[in-house]
Amino acid sequence: MKKEIRLKTGKDLENLRESCKRLALIIDDLKKIIKPGITTKEIDNFVYQRTIEGGDKPSFLNYQPFGADYPYPGSICVSVNDEVVHGIPGDRVLKEGDIVGLDGGLVHNGMYSDMAVTVAVGEISDENKKLLEVTKQALFSGIKACRAGNYVNDVSKAIGNSVPKKYGVVKILCGHGVGFQAHEEPNVPNFDDGIKGPKLVSGMVLALEPMINLGTDDVYLDDDGYTFVTADHKNSAHFEHSILITDGKPEILTKLN
Repeated sequence: MKKEIRLKTGKDLENLRESCKRLALIIDDLKKIIKPGITTKEIDNFVYQRTIEGGDKPSFLNYQPFGADYPYPGSICVSVNDEVVHGIPGDRVLKEGDIVGLDGGLVHNGMYSDMAVTVAVGEISDENKKLLEVTKQALFSGIKACRAGNYVNDVSKAIGNSVPKKYGVVKILCGHGVGFQAHEEPNVPNFDDGIKGPKLVSGMVLALEPMINLGTDDVYLDDDGYTFVTADHKNSAHFEHSILITDGKPEILTKLN
């Protein structure tokens, strides 16, 4: 059975734009407090407080994806160094030279936004700076392909083909639709999987999120049931935007003007 892709229009789209704007503002302010000595729980507390102060709710908090043994316990995923995505906030203290992935979601008037960045903790190595640059470029290469008339695979190829061969493109995790729920159809791989996928049409909203590793593309799931870690324990980076397909250029909903 063909899975439904729900388009965003009218009041729903208006609320989604506002949801994305609010999330982007929180993430932008969060980046400013990332420094050596902060704990991942303090990061989580900041996001929770800022979200509820706006009358919204964190979409990840108590979300239980299919196959998970328990609901996710944080308001934002905080993934450090070799942690790829879905790191659980706790008492870990960030130190100089770390890189940290911050992946958040927000629900405003029933509409879900999604966004991620990877940021430096103090001064980082040139190798890590390049990793962040490559991953961010992969995201924007995918965004350029988000044109009505293209197919999901066009986006996937644009992301994967932009990444130099020396890096690992994570294949078992992917982007997705977003808006009415935290995760919707279609899935958007970050590499050419040879599957054409659905045609992009105006009103679709995609959360593109390349995850790029310094070494192998192999990852494993930690015993906590959520955190994915690189198999060789080399660092990983993650960037994400929520993207609206239009009749013209794609609109980056989670980008601040």
